[in-house]
Amino acid sequence: MSVRAVAVLPAAGAGRRMGGVRKPLLELAGEPMLLHALRPFLAHPAVERVIVAMAPEEAAQPPEWLTALDPRVSVVAGGAERGDSVRNGLEAVPADADVVLIHDAARPLVSAAEVDGAIAAAARGVGAVVGVPVVDTLKLADEQRTIIETRKRDGLWHALTPQAFPRAMILDAYRRAARDDITGTDDAALVEHYGGTVVLVEGSRANIKVTTAADLELAEAVLAARRGSARAQAAGRR
Repeated sequence: MSVRAVAVLPAAGAGRRMGGVRKPLLELAGEPMLLHALRPFLAHPAVERVIVAMAPEEAAQPPEWLTALDPRVSVVAGGAERGDSVRNGLEAVPADADVVLIHDAARPLVSAAEVDGAIAAAARGVGAVVGVPVVDTLKLADEQRTIIETRKRDGLWHALTPQAFPRAMILDAYRRAARDDITGTDDAALVEHYGGTVVLVEGSRANIKVTTAADLELAEAVLAARRGSARAQAAGRR
């Protein structure tokens, strides 16, 4: 049975750590960061629609490069917080969608394999979080930064995006959370709170979230390396 998937990308963040510039619209390798984040979803055969939640003023007049990108892309107004933007995007998901993927617009290096893995897992009726195992030593500190405890990292993962869910599961979780005034640390946390099952799909450490200028430089370097590798492979096939 084929899976009908919809991706929701919250892109209304104020970019406080980037001098107030909205991160999804920052230029990365000569293109808006949001464009890099969108491409792997538009390239997947199961993704029938991509919904971008932008700041209300941008949603009222989206950039032309976005509206002309692909007929599957639509824009909705986001909210004050990420969760508000995600909820607005979820409410616009067609009722016949099987799976909803939620992806941070500030993660421009998501891979096709991560999108595919998330869809495949959620198609089995559970929530799915792309993540990577924790490899660093973890320290718990007090307000004075004095170490209180060194914690074992066994079984701990860094949660990334995309996170994918059956449509009914994630929509129900967000509606109940709004009613109960509950905020989750990520989308999966809300599903977990209401008793849903969520599994991990191993992703790539390159799938970083751009929050600082240093992250932007790293993303530029990764994209340059990927393009160099693609050119070398193309040359080898000639």
